Amino acid sequence: MNSAPSPDPAGTGALLGPADVRELAGALGVRPTKQRGQNFVIDANTVRRIVRTAGVRPDDVVLEVGPGLGSLTLALLESAERVTAIEIDDVLAEALPATVRARLPERADRFALVHADALRVTELPGPEPTALVANLPYNVAVPVLLHLLAGFPSLERTLVMVQSEVADRLAAAPGSKVYGVPSVKAAWYCEVKRAGAIGRNVFWPAPNVDSGLVSLVRRERPVATSASRDEVFAVVDAAFAQRRKTLRAALAGWAGSAAGAEEALTGAGIDPRARGEALTVEEFAAVAEHRPKREGDGA
Repeated sequence: MNSAPSPDPAGTGALLGPADVRELAGALGVRPTKQRGQNFVIDANTVRRIVRTAGVRPDDVVLEVGPGLGSLTLALLESAERVTAIEIDDVLAEALPATVRARLPERADRFALVHADALRVTELPGPEPTALVANLPYNVAVPVLLHLLAGFPSLERTLVMVQSEVADRLAAAPGSKVYGVPSVKAAWYCEVKRAGAIGRNVFWPAPNVDSGLVSLVRRERPVATSASRDEVFAVVDAAFAQRRKTLRAALAGWAGSAAGAEEALTGAGIDPRARGEALTVEEFAAVAEHRPKREGDGA
């Protein structure tokens, strides 16, 4: 299949402008679907801004998820050493390599396409990725982000474009009303911050929500804890499953009893009357470390 539009002189260079996106979509018979959270970026300046904000370097191996028609892919290829894109959609996955060859032929050998569900990807072709830059589909943004951060520790820097509310949750600090499971789990891997806002008119079709950029910079494990990531995340999940309850009550099932939860919290220096939204990732790790031994636990 080779339905890629020819480069036009509208100031976008190799990048896709609004007319290119619609022409390519029409040639492929593609209509963005809500089921997959597809909203294609049609503004070349926006993808340039994303690449710039991500700090993509000439030696970076960039991982992209949900490249769609290739708007961001082309901008990444202009700046990075290599780009590997994961696309689940059959038609889009087949068409993207042709778009790259048509618009950036001199960089086509630096591009790899993985036709798969990003939530199931556990290995990638070529060198290990150093950066993740993606316009993540709204409906799977957090699970995909956490899966890739866990599965590819070589990812040093990440910049994702997500629904504004999701961006707020990911970057929220303890004590915030939107601080929750995504905030804590993202903080386990990275230093997280908001990195800008994106308007609706740069997408086709225009979504009913605003978007935001989130920057995540990999860090060492937040504390030198004997508790594993899964053990810490189990505490986080339990704490926020009943976020209106005190931690003594919310962690009762996790600890085996309310008394056991209180023992773990007290051992970690946490007030049992506190709620999950008050704890840092380091404090959650301390609670996990002090979980009472239960019958059936290993030595």
